Amino acid sequence: MNKSPPNPWSLVFFERRTCVLLATLLFCLATFSACQTAPKLVEQRLNLQLSPASFGESISLTQHLKVERHGKIDELDAALEIDNEQLNIVGLAFGQRVLSIHYDGKSMQTWRHFMLPKELKEKDVLEDIQLTLWPEQALRNALPQDWTLLEQTLEQGHDRLLYHGEQLIIRIHYSEQKRWAGSVSLENLIYQYRLNIQSASNENSTP
Repeated sequence: MNKSPPNPWSLVFFERRTCVLLATLLFCLATFSACQTAPKLVEQRLNLQLSPASFGESISLTQHLKVERHGKIDELDAALEIDNEQLNIVGLAFGQRVLSIHYDGKSMQTWRHFMLPKELKEKDVLEDIQLTLWPEQALRNALPQDWTLLEQTLEQGHDRLLYHGEQLIIRIHYSEQKRWAGSVSLENLIYQYRLNIQSASNENSTP
């Protein structure tokens, strides 16, 4: 039997209805680590854990995420910071922290809300962040055999395409040349979900 993949970010004071809404949202947002039956060849994650220094920039972003799956849309807010020494991300739902990740290139420290689905794994969230934001060459150097990353420049923005063999696995569209500016759309063709990210810089990013 196929398991429907859940969808990758003080409840004592909430009304009961709000608690139910939060639980439902957290379940849906587990798409990042979807476990729907998929071709065995691409079932495993890449397990990317690139160093923060390989990002080559310092950024501080506020992000609004929309996850689309089977006609349903769920939303999440996040705060993301990356510099040469560390990556930090905090996920918020209904103003409540539901997930935090600190990664220094060697180890990962995490905190998660007790209602966050176990299918959502912090290492998969980190991988999706790096696939979306890290420089093309840094990702290529880390890809396993038979995986390929391509970039396509468009009239408006550009695309990043991840292949396993000849099969397209992930398509990422950027509205701007900077990968962390404007809007980004990540489409996973295996697990059939789309993640739309709208980012705003909290400060001037530095090279």
